[in-house]
Amino acid sequence: MFAAIGECLAEFAPNEAGGYALGFAGDTFNAAWAARVRLRGAVPVRYVTAIGTDWMSDAMRARIEAAGIDAAFVRRVEGASVGLYVIRVEAGERSFAYWRRQSAATHLADDPAFLARALAGARLVLVSGITLAILPPAGRAALLDALGAARAAGAEIAFDTNYRPALWRDADEARETVRRVLPLVDIALPTFEDEAALFGDAAPAATVARLAAAGVRDVVVKNGTAATLGRCGAESFEVVPREVVTPVDSTGAGDAFNGTFLACRLQGMAPAAAVAAAQAVAARAVLTRGALIADEA
Repeated sequence: MFAAIGECLAEFAPNEAGGYALGFAGDTFNAAWAARVRLRGAVPVRYVTAIGTDWMSDAMRARIEAAGIDAAFVRRVEGASVGLYVIRVEAGERSFAYWRRQSAATHLADDPAFLARALAGARLVLVSGITLAILPPAGRAALLDALGAARAAGAEIAFDTNYRPALWRDADEARETVRRVLPLVDIALPTFEDEAALFGDAAPAATVARLAAAGVRDVVVKNGTAATLGRCGAESFEVVPREVVTPVDSTGAGDAFNGTFLACRLQGMAPAAAVAAAQAVAARAVLTRGALIADEA
């Protein structure tokens, strides 16, 4: 079972009619969706989050279930609702306006027993810096404990820094939190731009070296349309994207990469081949509006 933990939000994305379409998205949910598309039921995909008790929360859970993603551990928070965001797209690049401060997902780690049940039996668990950023300190500690227990039980832990400065008190808090999670991480899937901003890495090779030195076994550094650099165990590789396209909407491309790469690895694909497959899906993802890839990707 592939489990992803985080926040799914209501998404209002521009449509071709000049208005906005309602959807549901969020970094780890987007990745879970992409993994589900790739795996086609061969490995169950579970999403772990918290939602409220209003109609928007009902619609979100229904969407997760309709996609064939296990929603058994989408917990309810009485009186709460989900966060939401609006996408603005200019020349294919997106910017966001968020309303998430009171999101039910900030309570997803309130119950350690819930987390333990949610991750029981997982082969792979995906978490991100956004997941950690939205949680209060006690929730972060509980989530790290749950990840440690899952890893001790045999799960691999995948992590994308996904640094969003607005979600953290300051950069020091973000750096310290990332340093706390790295000893639990088997697979790191950062974007170079984030690592340069947060840790001052001068080049993707510096990111690979730093994370490998921290004990991360597999490191794959995304870098937009430039080559993806990685080291998985003793194997180092550089994969140049075969498709470079003019984006319509780049929302969720990195998440699609993450989910596809992890799914390919669960299927036994070699690291460099998994990167190439993930790059191809990410390239197609930017040709459509919204954060979720098409089912035929």
